[in-house]
Amino acid sequence: MPNRWLPVLGGILMNLALGSLYAWSVFVPPLEREFGWNRAQTSWVYTIAIVCFALTFVVAGRIQDVKGPRLCAFLGGLLVSAGFVLASFTTSLLMLYIFYGVIVGIGNGFGYATPTPVGSKWFPDRRGLVVGLMVGGYGGGSAIFGTLASGWLVPNVGWRATFQILGATFFVMTMIGTALLKNPPAGYRPPNWHPPDTATAARADFTTREMLATPTFYALWVAFCLGTTAGQMTISQLVPFTRAAGLGATVATLSLVVTSLGNTGGRIFSGWLSDTLGRVRTLQTMILLSALAMPALFLGRANVVTFYAFVALVYWCYGTQLSVIASTMADFYGTKNLGLNYGVLFSAWGAAGILGPAIAGRVFIQTGDYRYAFFSASALALIALASLFLAKTPQREPSTFERT
Repeated sequence: MPNRWLPVLGGILMNLALGSLYAWSVFVPPLEREFGWNRAQTSWVYTIAIVCFALTFVVAGRIQDVKGPRLCAFLGGLLVSAGFVLASFTTSLLMLYIFYGVIVGIGNGFGYATPTPVGSKWFPDRRGLVVGLMVGGYGGGSAIFGTLASGWLVPNVGWRATFQILGATFFVMTMIGTALLKNPPAGYRPPNWHPPDTATAARADFTTREMLATPTFYALWVAFCLGTTAGQMTISQLVPFTRAAGLGATVATLSLVVTSLGNTGGRIFSGWLSDTLGRVRTLQTMILLSALAMPALFLGRANVVTFYAFVALVYWCYGTQLSVIASTMADFYGTKNLGLNYGVLFSAWGAAGILGPAIAGRVFIQTGDYRYAFFSASALALIALASLFLAKTPQREPSTFERT
C-alpha cells in the first residue's frame, strides 16, 4: 500500500520554497534606497511575477494532466532558484523585472501547478484539509524566509547575497519535493472510502471546454479575482505600508510572521472547515470578513495590536480563498483535468495581482497614504461575495455523459 502522505510532504516542501514570492516586499526598501526607484516602479516587479505565474499556470496545468507532476515540479524549482540567484546581479529595473518578475513568476507557475491535483487525487476523502496543508506551505514560506531575510540576512550580508542564499536553499527543497510528488495508481481509492451519494454531475470529470460552458465558472472567476485583490494589495505593499504607518522596522519584520501565520492558518483550517461546512459557504464567510477587515486594518494601523489582528485576518481570508477555491474546482469539475481547469480559473488570481498592487501604488503616489486603496478593496470584496451566490453545482446534459 503506497504511503499517500509522502506526496503531501513533497507538495509542502515545493510550496514553502515558492511562497517566498510573498516576501517580495522585504526587498523593496533596500532596492529603493540603492537605486532611487519609487514605489510604483518596484510594485511592478511583483505584478509581473504574478502575471507570469498565472499565465504559466495554465500551460503547466495541462502538462501536469498529461505528463504527471514531476516535469512541472522540476522546471518550477529550477526556474525559481535560478531567478533568485540572477536577481542578485540586478543593476537596472529591466534586469529585476526579468530575473525576479518573469523567471521567478514562471517558475511559480510550473511548481504551483503540481501539488493541488496530486493531493486531490490521493485524498478524495479529506480533500479540503490536504489541499489546505499543501498550499499552506506557500503561506508558510513567506513567514520563514521573509523573516530570515528581513531580520538577519539583508541587514548582515546585504540583499544581493540574500538572493543567492535563498536561491540555493530553494533548489534543494524543490528537488526533494519533486522526487516525492507522484500521482496515485489509476482507479485509486483510499481504504474503506466510498464516494458520497451526491449527484453524478457533481463528480463528473469536465473537460475545459465543458467547464467554460457553465455559468458557475464565471461566477467563481469574478469572485476569485475580486476576492483576492485585498490580499494581493496587502502582500505587495506590506513592509512599506507598515513603515508608512509609523510602526518601524521591527514591527514590519514581525508582521511577516503574523501575516504568514494568518495566510497558512486560513489555508489549512478553512480547508478542513470546508469539508464540513461546505466549500462555497466557507468562501462566502471569509470574503465577507475580508470586506470588513480591509478598512479596519487601515483605520487601526497606528496601534500595534489592532494592526497585527487585522492584517492577520486579511491574510487568513486571502489564504482561505487559495485553498478552498482549489478544492471547489475538484468537487465541481473533477480531478482528471484539474490541472488545466484550475489553471484557467487561476487567471483570476493573476488579474488580482495586477489590480491590487496597481491600486495601492497609484493611490499612494497621488495621496501619500493607502486609505482609498483599502476602502476600494473592501468594495470589490463585496462584489465577489455577491458573485459567489451565483456559483451553483454545475450540470451537464445527459448526452455529454454518454460521450465520455
